[in-house]
Amino acid sequence: MKPIYLDIAKKLGMSAPPVKASVIQSLWGGYGELVRLHFDHAPNVIVKHVCLPDKAEHPKGWNTRLSHLRKVRSYQVETAWYQDYTQQPDPACAMPKGLLCEQSEKEWLIVMEDLAEAGFTTTHAEADFTIIDSCLRWLAHFHAKNIGNSGVGLWEQGTYWHLATRPDELASMTDTALQFHAKRIDEILQTAPYQTLVHGDAKLANFCFSENGTQAAAVDFQYVGRGCAMKDVALFMSSAVLPSDCEAQERRVLECYFGHLKRALAQYRPDIEFDSLARIWRPLFYVAWADFHRFVKGWSPEHWKINPYTEQLTQQVLCKL
Repeated sequence: MKPIYLDIAKKLGMSAPPVKASVIQSLWGGYGELVRLHFDHAPNVIVKHVCLPDKAEHPKGWNTRLSHLRKVRSYQVETAWYQDYTQQPDPACAMPKGLLCEQSEKEWLIVMEDLAEAGFTTTHAEADFTIIDSCLRWLAHFHAKNIGNSGVGLWEQGTYWHLATRPDELASMTDTALQFHAKRIDEILQTAPYQTLVHGDAKLANFCFSENGTQAAAVDFQYVGRGCAMKDVALFMSSAVLPSDCEAQERRVLECYFGHLKRALAQYRPDIEFDSLARIWRPLFYVAWADFHRFVKGWSPEHWKINPYTEQLTQQVLCKL
């Protein structure tokens, strides 16, 4: 066990060190690891230990200085998130509470609650509609709760694919029409009314679930920041619904999300009229997906998320522009 993990118990005021450290996964690009620390007489905790590598790896070959700086900034943001934004639990948009956050020039340590201890014991690589509903409920409450939040310490623009942070991928695109309209698409999303906080990487893999799948909790807040809520909804659907099913499931997914959003607004922001917000946000679902499509086409032109549904959806957006 690494000495840094033995020291955590002392810093948290525990009477005994962890008895075991089990690696959950390595971090993207060789930037560290996610570890569960097991204790005999205390709840387990999760540790995200980031240590900048001498040479980063990238499965798609994007080993650029900008890519490295984006990751560094993402860990700074995630540290701020767990330190400043997770101390007041909300069961409607559950997430781990930050217990200890430390950072130095090349190393970050984020210690957080283990969601398994709170009953979120499962993850899913495929989603039935119970799972989809749970995630959309989480997103709707998160978005409603944070409308108008300035996001101090977070990304000025949430999501990992927004245009300002992906100039290399934009330049490599062969879809010249989408490339030409990329700035306008970005402007529409940035200036949309009712800006909120977006999770920024709201894919299915970043949710944990109760055993029956009816409750969800989110993890991985590296790209949380201000933005249009539809970015999260589009990314989530791209990860949870098969491309062949997207056209048939689109209406059901949106009705589900906006149904939860109506109830969430009544809870958190009764001053905002739901119908007015929904009229603005619904069309932005397609714009947000076209924005993500722009990133994927530049980042990995052979990716499975480029498919007839996303191509048709993007063409509809471009025609309206």
